[in-house]
Amino acid sequence: MVKRSRIIAFFLLLLLLGGTMGTTIQGILNHIKLGLDLQGGFEILYEVKPAKKGDKVDKEVLISTVGALNKRVNVLGLSEPNIQIEGKDRIRVQLAGVEDQNKAREILSTQAKLTFRDVNDNVLMDGTDLVEGGAKQSFDENGKPNVSIKLKDADKFRQVTEKVYKMGPPNNLLVIWLDFEEGVDSYQKEALKENPKFISAASVNQVFNQTDVSIVGNFTVEEAKELANLLNAGALPVELKEIYSTSVGAQFGEDALQKTIFAGIIGVSLIFLFMIFFYRLPGLIAVITLSVYIYLILLIFDWMNGVLTLPGIAALILGVGMAVDANIITYERIKEEIKLGRSIMSAYRVGNKGAFATILDANLTTIIAGAVLFIYGTSSVKGFATMLIISILASFITAVYGTRLLLGLLVHSRAFNKKPHYFGVKQSEILDIAETDENTEVPTKFDRLDFVKHSKKYFIFSGALTLAGIIMLATMKLNLGIDFASGTRIEILSQSPLNVTELTEEFKKLDLEPKDVVLSGTNKEIGVVRFIGVLDKTEISKVKNHFKQLYGFEPNVSTVSPTVGKELARNAFIAVLISSIAIIIYVTIRFEMYMALAAIVALLHDAFIIISFFSLTRLEVDLPFIAAVLTIVGYSINDTIVTFDRIRELMKKRKVKTVEDLKFVVNKALQQTLTRSINTVLTVIFTVAALLVFGSESIRNFSIALLVGLISGVYSSLFIAAQLWLIWKGKQLKKGKLKGKTEKDLEPQV
Repeated sequence: MVKRSRIIAFFLLLLLLGGTMGTTIQGILNHIKLGLDLQGGFEILYEVKPAKKGDKVDKEVLISTVGALNKRVNVLGLSEPNIQIEGKDRIRVQLAGVEDQNKAREILSTQAKLTFRDVNDNVLMDGTDLVEGGAKQSFDENGKPNVSIKLKDADKFRQVTEKVYKMGPPNNLLVIWLDFEEGVDSYQKEALKENPKFISAASVNQVFNQTDVSIVGNFTVEEAKELANLLNAGALPVELKEIYSTSVGAQFGEDALQKTIFAGIIGVSLIFLFMIFFYRLPGLIAVITLSVYIYLILLIFDWMNGVLTLPGIAALILGVGMAVDANIITYERIKEEIKLGRSIMSAYRVGNKGAFATILDANLTTIIAGAVLFIYGTSSVKGFATMLIISILASFITAVYGTRLLLGLLVHSRAFNKKPHYFGVKQSEILDIAETDENTEVPTKFDRLDFVKHSKKYFIFSGALTLAGIIMLATMKLNLGIDFASGTRIEILSQSPLNVTELTEEFKKLDLEPKDVVLSGTNKEIGVVRFIGVLDKTEISKVKNHFKQLYGFEPNVSTVSPTVGKELARNAFIAVLISSIAIIIYVTIRFEMYMALAAIVALLHDAFIIISFFSLTRLEVDLPFIAAVLTIVGYSINDTIVTFDRIRELMKKRKVKTVEDLKFVVNKALQQTLTRSINTVLTVIFTVAALLVFGSESIRNFSIALLVGLISGVYSSLFIAAQLWLIWKGKQLKKGKLKGKTEKDLEPQV
């Protein structure tokens, strides 16, 4: 008898979810902050150095510097800048949405040390003599802009003006400097120039005894306002040296956002269609829970006040493909139980129970990789890792508990009893339950495939690939991006196709010699130019202004100092190492040491295949590449764990005494999980392929690395990890190390 109350509850729950999501999603999207790579802006990592010999850079000095930088950012009128202390002597500044990046860069790094000097460059007064916040832009009697300042001590100003007055013409000048460099600057040199570095040189024809003073120069109103704001913000207590920077033009950010969102819609739509076509009713439930999953991630990210970056969107889109993995594991188990002759309700209950441990293990290993990425990654990679971890947690909630709730209501309504086709199972595939027992194996389409028989061929093939990779790396090496090799990378956008020779000549006009120029994009409208050295802020300003005037778009500029490049390379190596060790420990605890070692060999195999592919194709290796490798490390282990979980389950059913028994178990486990392996990798490939074809150029190499890694991951799970475990376990049997042990001792531990 059909329980209509369950069906009514199902549709009421759908109505509640749909109403909540529909009425709140727009507000959430509007509230989420976009990173600088999506709305334009720049990020700079400063090394903080003492301003004077003998000074020390301690925590108090760093906090004071951050305060001064915040005041300067307020001058720019930016909302919610991100200025953070990193380590013992570094400050990272992220400014998203800044319109005039050159001006912002100059305001941030200017020392703003005001000094009053005579013509012989002797200091008479400095910024400490000014009343805090007392500077403002004003006008003189002729209507010319100037800056009025308030001094602390009128008597001191009287003494200064008296001293200068007595020097007599033409030396009775009070020269006002901003950031005078000792041993470099001098009044005598600058006075001869058309645009001298000093702010003003006023004649002192009388002695002044007052606190209100005007700085007069050839100012525009904007220049006078900027100087007043800088003086009010205060001089920096330290010297700031740029050691890493990246800037993104507003047009680049807007294009990246539109392309990546479009790619996401395509990828997610393909997953939805695939799930409905392949799994029917459960597939429809998966579409609902995945929609809730996307909403939940955006909601959590909004609550966290997180900044959404381009890699973050990629992680969200990729997360949909990975989230469906839990659904597929569950649905495949339900289908297996239906094929064994169980009722729909019984199959649903047993399938959910059998899938839970596998899903938990698979998700935890990916979280390990995500956590390592977060700890050792830079800001954009941290954004990717954060979104990845949130995605995994949200997918676990929606795919496990959400699916159980929604599908459970339909199953327990009894409306689908004796209707296995709604679950993607044909009547002809179902066995007679009277003829089955707990040892009956589920028939599959792949029962004729013998994965174990050709294991030596797989090892030879992988060995040949590894040897070829080693030769390629030794001869061709990697095409390291500036993240690891240091230098400057400039990305130029044009509405029409670019020309390498033309770009090279344009840089020569700026007295810059590029190391290489590469064109990309659909119509070669993007030029990527690299320099060996690190351009300074003046050169970057010239480049930005020149190409914005030439092509109408502000170029992206990234710089990495040799020090930071080495640190990033070291951190990347440490991240992969720690991930591997953590996964070995986890898999050993949950399964056994042999399985852990086999899984790690498979992971290293996948990572090496990606690296070799990038060496062969000369694609640029950058930080997102490392994020892709670690993502594959986490994802590939998922596939391996599903196989090992099935091996463990089969060994509990079958008495394993010989190597032939082991071969049977491994073969059967691979046959039974192959559909799941193919389907899960297909769903992720849908999203990665969409990112690759329709997404932003900025994450193209990232997408390629993921695609290669996904294909390699399926191969290694089927033909490397399980086969290695079989060989090692078989040797253990042959050597008689298991004598005296029970069959239960042979099983991998839960």
